[in-house]
Amino acid sequence: MTAEPALTSDAGPALLEASAVLAAALDAYFAFDATGRVVAWNPAAETTFGYTRLQACDRSIEELIVPPAARDAGRAELAALATGGLGQTLDRRRQWIAWHADGHEVPIEMTMTCTEEPFGRVFHVFAHDVTTARRVSRFTATEAAVARGLAEADSSRAAAARVVEALGVKMDWPVAELWLVDDERQLLICAARHVTAGRRLSDFAINQLEPGTGLPGRVCAGGRPLWIPDLGADTGSIRSRAAARIGLRVAVGVPLCTGRHTLGALCVYGDRAEDPEDTLLGLLTGLAAQVGQYLERRRAEELAIELARTKDEFVAMVTHELRNPLAVITATAALFTDELDGLTRDEQRNYLNVIARNAERLSIMAEDLLDLARLEAGRLSIDPVPSDLCTIITHAVQAAAATAEDKQLTVTVQLPDRLPLRADPNRLRQVADNLIGNAIKYTPAGGTITITATADDTAGNITWTVADTGIGIPLAERSRMFRRFYRASTALDRRIPGTGLGLVITRTIVERHHGTITLAEHSGPGTTFLIELPTKPPAVTDGS
Repeated sequence: MTAEPALTSDAGPALLEASAVLAAALDAYFAFDATGRVVAWNPAAETTFGYTRLQACDRSIEELIVPPAARDAGRAELAALATGGLGQTLDRRRQWIAWHADGHEVPIEMTMTCTEEPFGRVFHVFAHDVTTARRVSRFTATEAAVARGLAEADSSRAAAARVVEALGVKMDWPVAELWLVDDERQLLICAARHVTAGRRLSDFAINQLEPGTGLPGRVCAGGRPLWIPDLGADTGSIRSRAAARIGLRVAVGVPLCTGRHTLGALCVYGDRAEDPEDTLLGLLTGLAAQVGQYLERRRAEELAIELARTKDEFVAMVTHELRNPLAVITATAALFTDELDGLTRDEQRNYLNVIARNAERLSIMAEDLLDLARLEAGRLSIDPVPSDLCTIITHAVQAAAATAEDKQLTVTVQLPDRLPLRADPNRLRQVADNLIGNAIKYTPAGGTITITATADDTAGNITWTVADTGIGIPLAERSRMFRRFYRASTALDRRIPGTGLGLVITRTIVERHHGTITLAEHSGPGTTFLIELPTKPPAVTDGS
């Protein structure tokens, strides 16, 4: 931009004399004649509306800065002004939504006056962008909404939902997300997301991220705010590219911290390109600190409740699941010793089988508890190698065949010849053993178990299901089924033994393979577990 006169040569002597002052003005200044033709456009107008002086002059003011939806009203206003009327804008200060060259709306405050020039009436407008002022005003309302939401929320999840709703509605961000670090599962989990009505998120809407990936992962890893001024130009991030495809253009994330500990990240996404603003970053950082302090307090309260519940469940598990096999082993060993001389070989073998079965139960429980300890310490090892899921599932089915036959269960297996993937075969065998073992354990005699697995080469993943016609998991309890020591009421009522650890460990193994496990829709009695596994581990980049 230069300090050249911002006026056309035919604009008149009075306007030319003032051109130097107008060129230096901080407010946007433009002028147009009675036909709407732009005759003046200063450098501040270039900044505010995105058009250079050469692009703006001699064009219709209506097509330059009036939003498309308001152009009929704009033409009516211009007609009123041209005939000498005051219209809605002349000699008044008003706020109005203008249109930027790149297609986004710009809130402005403007005043307009009129002068009579030799070539006719000229309308002079001074305007300034009030985006920042409006944003600060809205942030005051946002802070109040967040404070009210945190005070009224009865759980961390409810609080997270209120926070992102306040950011989305009050601050006019199309997408707002709150992510939390799950130390146990070594993942980032989207605790809440608010999306403007009518906006489709497509493949942008994921709920889990690896540490260090995506905007939330990068914010948590760095422990400081991060502004992405142009998501389309952030080529190192898969999720940024997905955001750009759905019309999102800018993003900012701030960490949720308490002291030196990062709990997660608060991220918002906008649909117009903007430059980083220290004011906005400061406001979001302050809000994130408030939310972080709340979540830390709430987590402490919830952890105390969870620890008390876990302690009770662990004591119940030890009382029933460990004491019972120990009692059987002790009683059987005593009988074996007392009656050894009078027992036939078959009777001796029967006693030893009873002892062996119950010792195996104890061994499985001990291994589950060790796996749980490794899981909570973040040391559950995964050693991926080229593997075949069909072989893993087939071996697990063969190992469980005798138990299924004893209960007269029909086991149907539908597998292709091979399902190659890069995975830890021992850990996936553990998953197969857990799911198939549970299906057998919780399905009454004469029931059916169906195991399927297929590959989607286009998506690069494998879909694996284990369905049964067993006792099922009550709908109200399904949110707790992956919690340690959880036992379904349907299992407890029937006194079916179990530790409540198998599904916890199974989910961790699946997620460590970058997969997911969920309870799928199921018609009739029983359950269907759905596992999705990538055939190859995702490529991890610094910003993916």
